[in-house]
Amino acid sequence: DEIKRARLLIETKEKTLSEPMHNNQTRQAFLLSLSSVHPDTNNIIPVLFRPPAFMPVTLPWVIVSSLQHQAKSTFFFQFVFHTYTTSFTLLNGNGTPKAEENSLQEKQIFYGLGAISYAACVGALPLVFMNRYILKGSLTQLIVRKLLPAPLLGVTSAFTAAVVRSPEFENGIEVMDRNGKVVGVSRNAGEKAVRETALSRAVLFGTTFFLPEVLVHFVQRAKLVKNPRALAAVRMLLITSVLAGMVPVSFSMFPQCGEIKRADLEPEILSSTEETELFYNRGF
Repeated sequence: DEIKRARLLIETKEKTLSEPMHNNQTRQAFLLSLSSVHPDTNNIIPVLFRPPAFMPVTLPWVIVSSLQHQAKSTFFFQFVFHTYTTSFTLLNGNGTPKAEENSLQEKQIFYGLGAISYAACVGALPLVFMNRYILKGSLTQLIVRKLLPAPLLGVTSAFTAAVVRSPEFENGIEVMDRNGKVVGVSRNAGEKAVRETALSRAVLFGTTFFLPEVLVHFVQRAKLVKNPRALAAVRMLLITSVLAGMVPVSFSMFPQCGEIKRADLEPEILSSTEETELFYNRGF
């Protein structure tokens, strides 16, 4: 009800993005609408899958996934982590791809479950090999527990985002002119939207895993913290700080309202408009 009242307030004020919002009530209503309503479908996004909830929900799973103790626990933690991030990506993606009846939604769920399972297996695989072949050397420990997790989580996060949103470049997404008029459905725009979102996920979680480990290494080397519990607390604090800083960086790497040049569009769209730049909803 609060969201509906906020959207009604915006409509009655007849504000546009190009006009300054001096009224604080209108500004808050606009921010609430942006963060809670899908721009393509106008459906209200569930609370836990709105952009403001992304960091606090993912933080515990990022921390426990970074521990890298046993293969089974790592698989479980990463399965839950990828389930949430994939669901978030699906609910905040572009909502304009069309398909018959419920086949599109079923396809996305099927693809998502497969991608989640694969990503969790990939995340646990180095520990499986290390335990199976009893590789306990210091170099192996360094590679498996310190160096591999960051690139693996970055790549698997990008992979799950690309797979669950694959219908966007298979079926195409709607592109609009500057006035918001839909001029066609473009697979090229869909591919660009998915590629940019996948890249932002890789940067987000790859950095969140890699940077704290580097900082912890320097803390240990400088002998600033000697107690194991204190070191664990420092690691958790660093992960929290890096994730909190990287979430807005990741979300703003590419504009949510994406732009695509006329030359990059399909011929059938070019014949229906003279605009040099067209726009689409990239999603989060």
